[in-house]
Amino acid sequence: SLIALSIMILFAGMSCKRSVTRVSPDQQIDLSGRWNDTDSKLVSEEMVRDVLTRPWLEDFRAATGEKPVVIVGMVSNKTSEHIEAETFIKNVEKEFINSGRVRVVQNSVFREKLREERADQNEFASPETAKKWGKELGADFMMFGVISSITDSYNKEKVVFYKVNLELANLQSNE
Repeated sequence: SLIALSIMILFAGMSCKRSVTRVSPDQQIDLSGRWNDTDSKLVSEEMVRDVLTRPWLEDFRAATGEKPVVIVGMVSNKTSEHIEAETFIKNVEKEFINSGRVRVVQNSVFREKLREERADQNEFASPETAKKWGKELGADFMMFGVISSITDSYNKEKVVFYKVNLELANLQSNE
């Protein structure tokens, strides 16, 4: 009877039909009401747009004649739900790069991977094509921050307020 029950459960599971629908990547779909890829894109776009309109950018360019180099560091998730901070970080980097107003360098995790590759090249690649040590571009500014949330509920209704605080620090002066 145990075998018969297992076979019935197997057939019952197979009889459920599931339909998958492909949608445009630009289409916004909110199923759960929790933080999702649309929130990540919209917030990163607005945060980068805002930071690029502030005086620090023109002050830096006036003083150096160059585009500032920015590194996007840690963004911590302080909410009660799972938010993949790396996705948000990559959206911020993409917005910075696409603006054309700053240069972006990799964060410490990816720099280590690049250094491992450079070490491999120095051992295995031809001397003409191996990339040299000591040629990395140093960042002028580092962006880091926190994603937090406040949940307010009454009876069966709930509102989640997400707050993203990002800071841009001058690596030379700590301003």
